[in-house]
Amino acid sequence: MNTAVKFTYEEYRTLPENGRHYQVVDGDLIMSPAPTTRHQHVLASIFVALWSFAKGRRRGMVLCSPLDVILSEDNIVQPDIVYISSKRRGIVFREGIRGAPDLCVEILSPSNRDLDLNAKRLLYARFGLPELWIVDPDANALHLFRLHVNHRVPLKVFGANDTLTSRLLPGFSLPLGDVFAK
Repeated sequence: MNTAVKFTYEEYRTLPENGRHYQVVDGDLIMSPAPTTRHQHVLASIFVALWSFAKGRRRGMVLCSPLDVILSEDNIVQPDIVYISSKRRGIVFREGIRGAPDLCVEILSPSNRDLDLNAKRLLYARFGLPELWIVDPDANALHLFRLHVNHRVPLKVFGANDTLTSRLLPGFSLPLGDVFAK
């Protein structure tokens, strides 16, 4: 969506807190409706697993949306889940994350599917996000991208019968059957 008016971070900050979730991609303001209950179940399952892993090993911080990830003055996104390693805690500020986290998780919903699969994936690659998980609850699939290797094709696609692991998080594993249980 290209609009005549382009938003910066300062203009974005002046939007009213009305319960709506906004993001800015290349200056375009995008409003996202509230996620579905299925989306929230998947989010909670992944968040709890990542949070428990990171906290138990003091490896970093795991946060979930709504949370601003400020990639630049005209690119402010709200990934569903972010992981920031302990060594990169300097990008965490009161107002949000300034720069690319180590990991972003995007969970597809009918309203955000194209945005997450295309515009935000390319944006994350452009700003140096190392790893992106795109979760498709309808297909019971998780697409793991290592964006510096290939931002077009996932490194691996995990299904409901698989256990998610990542080189980014040594020792982490998550049976996806638990995540996709309805």
